[in-house]
Amino acid sequence: MRKELYTLITFSFLAMVSMAQPDRWQQRVKYTMDIAMNVTTNQFTGKQRLEYTNNSPDTLNRVFYHLYWNAFQPNSMMDNRSRVLGQRRFNDKPDWDPRVKDRILNLKEEEIGYQKVRSLKMNGVAQKYKVQETILEVPLTQPILPHQKVVFEMEFEAQVPLQIRRSGRDNPQTGVRYSMSQWYPKMCEYDYEGWHPTPYVAREFYGVWGDYEVNITIDKKYMIGGSGYLQNGNQVGFGYEDAGIKVPPPTGSTLTWHFVAPNVHDFVWAADPHFVHLTRTIANGPVIHVIYNWDTAFLRQRYLKLPDEEKKKFANADLYIADFKEQWKRVADAAVIVLPFIEKKFGAYPYKQYSFIHGGDGGMEYPMATLISVPSITTAFHEWMHSWYQGMLGTNESEYAWMDEGFTSYAASLVTHYYQTVSGMPATESAAGTGPRKKVLVDSLAGSNSFVGKTNPHNDAYEHYYDLAESRFEEPLTTHADHYETNVAYSIASYSKGEVFLEQLGYIVGAQVRDKILLDYYNQWRFKHPNVNDFIRVAEKASDMKLDWYREYFVNTTKTIDYAIDSLWEESGKTKIRLRRLGYMPMPMDVMVQFKDGSKLLAYIPMYLMFGEKPVEDASVPRMVYEPWKWTSPQYTFEVPRKITDLKVIEIDPSMRLADVDRKNNKLDIPW
Repeated sequence: MRKELYTLITFSFLAMVSMAQPDRWQQRVKYTMDIAMNVTTNQFTGKQRLEYTNNSPDTLNRVFYHLYWNAFQPNSMMDNRSRVLGQRRFNDKPDWDPRVKDRILNLKEEEIGYQKVRSLKMNGVAQKYKVQETILEVPLTQPILPHQKVVFEMEFEAQVPLQIRRSGRDNPQTGVRYSMSQWYPKMCEYDYEGWHPTPYVAREFYGVWGDYEVNITIDKKYMIGGSGYLQNGNQVGFGYEDAGIKVPPPTGSTLTWHFVAPNVHDFVWAADPHFVHLTRTIANGPVIHVIYNWDTAFLRQRYLKLPDEEKKKFANADLYIADFKEQWKRVADAAVIVLPFIEKKFGAYPYKQYSFIHGGDGGMEYPMATLISVPSITTAFHEWMHSWYQGMLGTNESEYAWMDEGFTSYAASLVTHYYQTVSGMPATESAAGTGPRKKVLVDSLAGSNSFVGKTNPHNDAYEHYYDLAESRFEEPLTTHADHYETNVAYSIASYSKGEVFLEQLGYIVGAQVRDKILLDYYNQWRFKHPNVNDFIRVAEKASDMKLDWYREYFVNTTKTIDYAIDSLWEESGKTKIRLRRLGYMPMPMDVMVQFKDGSKLLAYIPMYLMFGEKPVEDASVPRMVYEPWKWTSPQYTFEVPRKITDLKVIEIDPSMRLADVDRKNNKLDIPW
């Protein structure tokens, strides 16, 4: 009955996803895996059955798998790339990822990672294959025809590497035994661009949506958290059992954990004998799992290693340990508080659970779960918002890292802003409640995000982008994630400039229109792997203006925005104001003119290539719309119907959403 119900839910889910979405075919996978983990050798064996459906119009003569853990071997591409970047300096520091450095080069045989394929069959016929480090190439004995489904059967074995990047074992920072990400041979994505056998060099992933059924057999002392829905919680316990159920003791030395995960493109899990399990149930929403390492001996050792300034925050190790526990509780409670805002702002969360799992080396997102190394609420929000832009929309992160990391950073900044607002409520009112004040906050903050005169939650992203734009390291957002010449350029471009892209889009089309664009984007393209052109077309339809120029300038180039107030004079009782474009990227102009009598006028100058104008954002200030500014003209003069002596202040973009790299010449205080 359980299997029939799961099948019905899966088909219903797929039917819902396919409604009202663009017609772009998707490959489909169904993994069934049985894993036997040896916690003494840190090795496991696996059997994988993969149903692969070729929904493309193409005949496939070969397939590719990812073998991610082969990167954790001396002289791998990841090792070489890290050491090369470490020879470059940024602010007089090596540019390598401090988590990687040259650590892979120094791994011993028992510390490396590997994934070894022992046998592979397609439809029962043995297949030859070639291992090219982190990519397995399989020339097929028979091609896979369009719309044909085949079954691959694989036997493999793996060794869990020491924690270097994302996955691994025995991380000294967290004490977590196993962080199991990128842990199985995974079919590469084939889409309208062809195969994507991207080697594991540094960052970003791309996967095929499908269904996972995973059985993990491990020492009975270990608790597991991961993607998907645990099917045998009443047999394994550890807080997964139903209320009132008495879990029987294991009959042997191991337990088998049975998970299913529908319509996801990856599966992650983590295991530790000291894990503690918290749950929160959201009304009409998912169950939130928070799983963290509660090894008090490890925490005492970590307390002793704290710098003296950090130790002063706690009177002793016991208080440090108690605070650590409270921080994880806050993560669980915060998730309950923010979900209504998230869903109203960015779209519904369609799965029945989400897990925040202690592990990894920072924060790393996976479907229905994230690995986070510390109980940081802001990190938790960021990783959870990846469920939308990496989990459900699933752009190719290697090609469009900024559409995942940047959009996620934008969303996380707003979620954090909302959480800070709500958590500041009086102690007599429950922050997680559903009373009138909470509803008002959800409604208001999920509407237009105009932060004029307020602290903009995206300010940090702008500042980081300005730093990059002023350096010699910026590269276009079109750069492949692994091909940036510095880690710094990748990080700021993908996270910060990507976040600026969305906030500045609100400046161009209006904040409310931008918010509609994001919901339309989610509704039309979830589970479809959209690219930047797909997003721009959604934005053009919602705004009724042309926006291809915005993609061309801000995404495809490193041209910057720089406008200045040039001069002003009076003619026939009216004031002429001349603006000058100093940068190479044209933009529409919001120019606020304040008069000595306290009144204001917003001069709105569309940019010629837009072929449209944004709606009024603040009805309390009169707005005059002028002729569009043609990008071929470096100067533009407009007129206000007041004498020059009436003017007090002129300011370009008082909302501070325009990514102008030099704002010193954007405001003129008139001295008379």
